[in-house]
Amino acid sequence: MNHIITIDGPAGSGKSTISRILAKKIGYSYLDTGAMYRAVALVAKRNGVDFDDGKRLGILCNSLNLRFDKDGDPPRLLLGKEDISSLIRSPEIDMLSSKVSAVGEVREAMTGLQRKIAKGEGYVAEGRDMGTVVFPEAAWKFYLTASSDVRAGRRYEELLERGEKALKNIVKTNLKKRDHQDRMRPLAPLKPAEDALIIDSTTLTIEEVVEVMLSYLKQS
Repeated sequence: MNHIITIDGPAGSGKSTISRILAKKIGYSYLDTGAMYRAVALVAKRNGVDFDDGKRLGILCNSLNLRFDKDGDPPRLLLGKEDISSLIRSPEIDMLSSKVSAVGEVREAMTGLQRKIAKGEGYVAEGRDMGTVVFPEAAWKFYLTASSDVRAGRRYEELLERGEKALKNIVKTNLKKRDHQDRMRPLAPLKPAEDALIIDSTTLTIEEVVEVMLSYLKQS
């Protein structure tokens, strides 16, 4: 696992943007595992699959034709030939992805696929259980966090930039719900790996966080 760097953390901590930048700076590929769970949620919703039906969700996961188009920045997520990159970024899919990610059959299928994708290549893998479950022997593990107010503000701005309507109080409420779901789920809950380097980005810019990570990587 010397070729894997993991970055975990809650919603709005900046891990997606920072992971992409870090990967580009060190010549690695970027693995957005959260997008994969969002894809499962999207397809399950489209097909009317009960989110409590682990067996059907597991079958659905094993039938998905998911791949990342690395030519895009950020990489586009393709479902077959359909670009679902923007479709999976709605607040509804955000909440549904948290729910579906708590299902054992889904996590087993996605963990296997994530390990297969990253096998033998340099990857910055971003998610919520990369350092604890998917790549526990990764060379470097980071856990990125920030205050709830700052994270909610970032998510609000992100929605506006995508042209979506949003209310700050609703965004903050949804973020708290997502945090609770992710931290309290019995399977692969959101938490730092015991050997993770914890970075609080509340008062740091994106560039400053990347520089902190690079300073650690240079020590290897």
